Amino acid sequence: MTEPRVLVVQHESDTGPGWFGDWLSAAGLALDVRHPYAGDELPALTEYDGLLVLGGAMAPADDEACPWLPATRALLAEAVTSAVPAFGICLGAELLALGCGGQVRRGLSGPELGVLGVDLDPAAADDPVFGALRGPSRVVQWHWEEIASLPEGSVRLASSPAYPHQAFRVGEAAWGVQGHPEVTGDIAAAWAREDSPLLVAEGRTADDLVAEVRGAESELAGTWRPLAEAFAVVVRDFAAAGSTPAPR
Repeated sequence: MTEPRVLVVQHESDTGPGWFGDWLSAAGLALDVRHPYAGDELPALTEYDGLLVLGGAMAPADDEACPWLPATRALLAEAVTSAVPAFGICLGAELLALGCGGQVRRGLSGPELGVLGVDLDPAAADDPVFGALRGPSRVVQWHWEEIASLPEGSVRLASSPAYPHQAFRVGEAAWGVQGHPEVTGDIAAAWAREDSPLLVAEGRTADDLVAEVRGAESELAGTWRPLAEAFAVVVRDFAAAGSTPAPR
């Protein structure tokens, strides 16, 4: 049997699928990572059983500097309409919200940086993906934007004191998370080198922030791998139902 295929949209060279991609691959999914910032075309969603949209330093409406963003938002909106399983991480979640009618803006409470807690909403317990989390969970946060309002009909799944829309579902099978469940210590180190002046401006140092992520790696993997595996189940079920019309 052919492995279910997931289209992965990566926005920067140092912002890859990380742990999340490893977990999906281990769960039997085939990842097709596209790099539109490097000239890759974004293919038709009908060729895939799932969609994963990663993070990036740009804002979700920076269309002039990042001309692939409108097509990415359209892919996410199409996934919602056609119930193709989709998952957006940080920028990916913001693109999902914006593409489906929500609002994103510069965070009014300043950036969230570091390994921080999120609180699950009651709806998370019955969610096919976020139901894999048990109680308050920590995740790597590294964002300056915020999802100011969710698309109409969305289900909020997690919040934090600073930013209420930490995780949500749009439609039947499209999820967004503001944090970074994919981030390893090595990814954090690459970001910290690039963002060092911005971190200092917020009272953080690159070394301390990276050490915080590295020190929590075991906890973070234990928390978020079950969620990635739950998303993989949704993708496999979608593929098994024959909902993807493209031939293999």
